Amino acid sequence: MRKKALYTILISLGLTAALVQAPAQGTVGRLLAKADSARLEYDFAAAAAYCRKAIETDSTAVGAVEEQLMMSENGQSMMDFCSQPVVVARQTFPIKDFFLYYPLKNHAWRKSPNQLDSLGGGVLSQAVYFPEDASDILYSAADEDGIRNIYRTTLADSIWTAPTLINEQLTSSSDEIYPMLSPDGESLYFASKGLYGMGGYDLYVSSWNKEAGDWDVPVNLGFPYSSPYDDFLFINTEDGRYSIFASNRDCGKDSVSIYVLEFDSMPVRNAVRNPRDLKALAELNPARDPSRMDNGSATGDNDSPGEETRRYMDKMREVRHLRDSVSRFNQGIDVLRSEYITAAEDKKAALEEEILGRELALPELNVALQKAVRELQALEMEFLANGVILDVARLQEKADRDIVGASSGYTFTRQSYGPDINLTMMKPEREFDYSFMILPEGRFAEDNTLPEGIVYQIQLFTQSRKATVADLKGLSPVFERKSGSRYICSAGLFRTYADALSNLNKVKRQGFRTAEIRAYRDGEPVSVSTARNLENDRMYTVVFYPANGQSLPEGAMELFRETGMDVAKSVENGSVVFKAGPFRDKDEAGKLITALKALGAGDCQLSEAR
Repeated sequence: MRKKALYTILISLGLTAALVQAPAQGTVGRLLAKADSARLEYDFAAAAAYCRKAIETDSTAVGAVEEQLMMSENGQSMMDFCSQPVVVARQTFPIKDFFLYYPLKNHAWRKSPNQLDSLGGGVLSQAVYFPEDASDILYSAADEDGIRNIYRTTLADSIWTAPTLINEQLTSSSDEIYPMLSPDGESLYFASKGLYGMGGYDLYVSSWNKEAGDWDVPVNLGFPYSSPYDDFLFINTEDGRYSIFASNRDCGKDSVSIYVLEFDSMPVRNAVRNPRDLKALAELNPARDPSRMDNGSATGDNDSPGEETRRYMDKMREVRHLRDSVSRFNQGIDVLRSEYITAAEDKKAALEEEILGRELALPELNVALQKAVRELQALEMEFLANGVILDVARLQEKADRDIVGASSGYTFTRQSYGPDINLTMMKPEREFDYSFMILPEGRFAEDNTLPEGIVYQIQLFTQSRKATVADLKGLSPVFERKSGSRYICSAGLFRTYADALSNLNKVKRQGFRTAEIRAYRDGEPVSVSTARNLENDRMYTVVFYPANGQSLPEGAMELFRETGMDVAKSVENGSVVFKAGPFRDKDEAGKLITALKALGAGDCQLSEAR
């Protein structure tokens, strides 16, 4: 059939929109792929041109193209302000622990997830820098939406303040990671995906404004520190000799390169307009000038081991590496066996061959490991016979600190992880009013987490998109949670069914005619009848977090003695907590809360006894 005749039939069937739209979408996708490739080659002008062509091809694709176009235009602008740093060294490390090779304090990196970063950092951000002597910590952690922000906590006597966002200027719609202070505390370096940049994580610096008592608007460090790839964890060494940062611009997905640059307090910035020249600059090839290197400052290790100690440490490292190899081989074989079970028939032969090859190599590795262990034991016996005393624990730690890159003139030394974070922290003040209200403008709850015990809510609606403030029709607070592909919005936090019922008609009069009461116990849904039965049997306790973080206010103990009330002290999530009760009468518990607040007891809350 000729194309013209086919087109006529499609018109009669109303299918021409689909016919035109599908090729247009395919063209836009190809243009965006070309734009991305050009951007990664530092040809930002070409990348921007592809983006504009995509918009011309399909005007409905503006939203999809906008971010790519913005990154390309940002890259074009930053080509006018390029530094020319002297590169001292470059070394590639595994992404899982590259930060341990920075010349920072030993035992200061704490693995994530941890008390500060409960969700962990995914591929790049896998630890928090927290030296043991620190009293002011800046760190990156994910919020409830999974976006990583920079938080601050400060030591006040023996308790740490509740974490707070550092400020609005340093918070974007995407991730911020690895905040690091300069040695003088006047500059804050960090990486961001959401601020003015050219793609991936870019490096930024914010200066401390003494007059405002806050951090100023962050500035992109520009080329060659930032790039279209991921660039992060920038520091200046305490001795003032080097600037160091990491990037994945020239490595595989499982590794990153650490770049050591000569510190430049007043960098001269010039335009680099040719993409090839800019890419060459961003490669940051070392100058190979030994006079610019200082291994002592790089390693932070002042004691030189004797010959016996060196022999012992070398053998220790050999044993450790062989053990790691055996472990990796076993894990790899287990993974392949799991893949084999679900693999298609045409893939199984190749998997069988790979499994067999690894199984044949494993005995040889085990023999080498056993030999190395025997040699290590022989060394220990030799030293013992000669009266040489070794601090095995200290030597084990030194052996674990890999020495890398000595042959190139700059030495990277692997530090050790510090212990798990265990802080006593203040409870954050609950400023948001969760009382049910009808306001001129509705409000979403700041925290969608439901409290413990029996709670009723009035479910408003479910829909396929996130709700807007206009959808709330003045109700506050409104909780939004996602279930599958649907968004569910519910209003209020009611401790009794009677309270929820008394507000149901108010909600319906606001236009939510199908609104209904739902019940929850400890955050999990239960039937309303079950909740009402449990409600009749409930007991209450008064939970309070002392204002000073540690002890009861003056007069509180006298109050408890007079009433004969039991009081228990505990630590929950690092915070000191007192609990009084139990009460059968909610009003009696409320009177105690009023009395404690009058005495300055701090944050007091009513809780169901369980």
